Amino acid sequence: MKGGFVMKETAAFKHFDKKWVFLVIGILFVAANLRPSLTAVGPVLGFIREDLGLSHSVAGLLSTLPLMAFFVFSPLVPQLSGKFGMERTLFFSLLLLTAGIFIRSCSSIFTLFLGTFMIGTAIAAGNVLLPGLIKRDFPHQVGLMTGGYSLSMNTFAALGSGLSVPLTHALGYGWQGSLMFWALLSLVALFIWQPQLRHTTMNHLPTYKNKEKNRLWRSKLAWKVTIFMGFQSFVFYISINWFPNVFQDRGMSAEASGWMVSIMQFVGMPATFIVPILAERLSSQRLLSTIVCLIGIIGYAGLLMENPDYTIWWVLLIGISQGATFGLALTFISLRAKTDYTAARLSGMAQSIGYLFAAFGPFLFGLLHDLTGHWFVPLFLLVAATTVQLVSGLGAGRNSYVLEEETTIS
Repeated sequence: MKGGFVMKETAAFKHFDKKWVFLVIGILFVAANLRPSLTAVGPVLGFIREDLGLSHSVAGLLSTLPLMAFFVFSPLVPQLSGKFGMERTLFFSLLLLTAGIFIRSCSSIFTLFLGTFMIGTAIAAGNVLLPGLIKRDFPHQVGLMTGGYSLSMNTFAALGSGLSVPLTHALGYGWQGSLMFWALLSLVALFIWQPQLRHTTMNHLPTYKNKEKNRLWRSKLAWKVTIFMGFQSFVFYISINWFPNVFQDRGMSAEASGWMVSIMQFVGMPATFIVPILAERLSSQRLLSTIVCLIGIIGYAGLLMENPDYTIWWVLLIGISQGATFGLALTFISLRAKTDYTAARLSGMAQSIGYLFAAFGPFLFGLLHDLTGHWFVPLFLLVAATTVQLVSGLGAGRNSYVLEEETTIS
């Protein structure tokens, strides 16, 4: 049984055989595909709007649509993995991701939105299953593995932002070629993940009675984890999709603004890796959660001042906060669940409802700009959202398990 792998925190990886090495590499490559096809859109959003004649608010739907797919399909993923196995479900999701990337790159509004929705559906599977997979196969290395796959995810997310505009020129196919480029990464991941199909664990996740399912949805702690993840995603997807436009309106070139967003993500990578490991060692993560959220509030508040000389400093603070809160949100799912199947179900709930919050972010941000004609009100929205995240983190960071040591909502 794959779940039989147990290793103490202080043990070296000397007990790894080839199966575990390929599994770890596979997890890292699956994680690498969960963001760049989305983060690559923001820097070329202006090109897409001009080419297809889209308004700011309609263009914002390109970011909202994948998140709506997360909302719709995240609760279904545990059931699909119970029927087909985690490994097969992830493999088929990579196939769907690849197809979606190709379809999105066709030059029409219909294929643009259809491919985007397919990409969101595919990514939903990886979002939900990786925390449960890690809880199952690495129960004593949750912090290390969560930090590792978070780092992989954010590294390629940053590359997606930074390379987006240069690829439009280097490949010679405009924004279509730039977005299609990331199909290469998903094809590589398909090849690397294929050996895991031989180790598929069928029906690993038990079928719950409706009463048991409802307990999770009535859990106060589960909702606090969900809100924390939701507002982390809310500010992240606004940032990667609209910050290039904000910076360009303040005098930056399209390429420079893309790299500014890339820097924002790169600077958060150490925090993405370190915070999950640190969080696992703490009995309570409330103070840690408060600190990383406050860093973000300072950064977003700084952007309200339209002084380009200080933009890089605010971006650095935002990057550190986003990297830390992302790793912490994923770690909360594993730490607040006592078993791997509870982790998968909590992951499904947190990412479904959480991404529903996030889905309205890019659209609302663009709409506020259309209504006000400037960026102050949209940017203040990020300050308010991070404040809500801080409050929810005080509850999500409490040392307890969902369904057990806490009161549910009646």
